[in-house]
Amino acid sequence: MADPLVTSPVLEAVDGSLVLLTVEEAARRLRIGRTTCFKLVSTGEIESVMVGRLRRVPPDALRAYVAKLRHRPSALAA
Repeated sequence: MADPLVTSPVLEAVDGSLVLLTVEEAARRLRIGRTTCFKLVSTGEIESVMVGRLRRVPPDALRAYVAKLRHRPSALAA
């Protein structure tokens, strides 16, 4: 029998009920490393908010970040 405490990445990806994500959850959704995601959050590339002493990422901030990436001029375009 599966451990009920282990969350499925597939279920997490489609769970629209989450209002705020941890930085680790945001990294998994973007399919990037945890350290890279923390760097993007700390530099402001990905919007985040503080809840007490906890750093959280709104899900729409991930969509905004990806949209910025899609409209950023490519360095290889020249």
